[in-house]
Amino acid sequence: MHIHNISKENSILNTFISEIRNVTIQKDSMRFRRNIERIGEILGYEMSKSLNYVASTTETPLGNCKIDLLNNDIVLCSVLRAGVPLHNGLLNYFDTAENAFISAYRHHKHHPESFEIIVEYLACPNLENKTLILADPMLATGQSMVATFEALKPFGTPKEVHLISVIGAQEGVDFVKNNFDSSTHLWIAAIDDKLNDKGYIIPGLGDAGDLAFGEKLQQ
Repeated sequence: MHIHNISKENSILNTFISEIRNVTIQKDSMRFRRNIERIGEILGYEMSKSLNYVASTTETPLGNCKIDLLNNDIVLCSVLRAGVPLHNGLLNYFDTAENAFISAYRHHKHHPESFEIIVEYLACPNLENKTLILADPMLATGQSMVATFEALKPFGTPKEVHLISVIGAQEGVDFVKNNFDSSTHLWIAAIDDKLNDKGYIIPGLGDAGDLAFGEKLQQ
């Protein structure tokens, strides 16, 4: 797997990462959503450098201009509900992409420390020979990302796969590395060292879905 940790180089991305982590600033849900959207835009821009381009000519009011334009057939798939602001940020840049949505959540059977990933709602176009962008803001254990990809397999085999996350734990990064094809790209804004005993990223930021859209009753 090709792992692109964007935080290795200083940029304005640091500001947005700092604000979504900050225990005071993150309480403003509108600002939190907007910062996730901004991070999605930055990750999408960085990812775009690895895509395919074709020579084109654009007519201006004063003449013709040669320029290389994106030539990928993109499907953007996000994990509900936390993935919605990240999806919007990516869609701001890849505005002609097809869209897919999937729900994946942790189901705790007996103990808070153990869980399985349940996939329910799924809406997806044909993926055959397309560029799949799979977006989930928090890459904790990595199980949700793998379960989501497995659920998408009946819709066709993508030509290439790009994973997009805001914050991940090293354990989750290692898990997806071991469960996706070596040609897969992971674009991530920050990688933290560890998970706690409940599978949450430390220091992380908390529950991205709750911070973006309000607390849920289900645990």
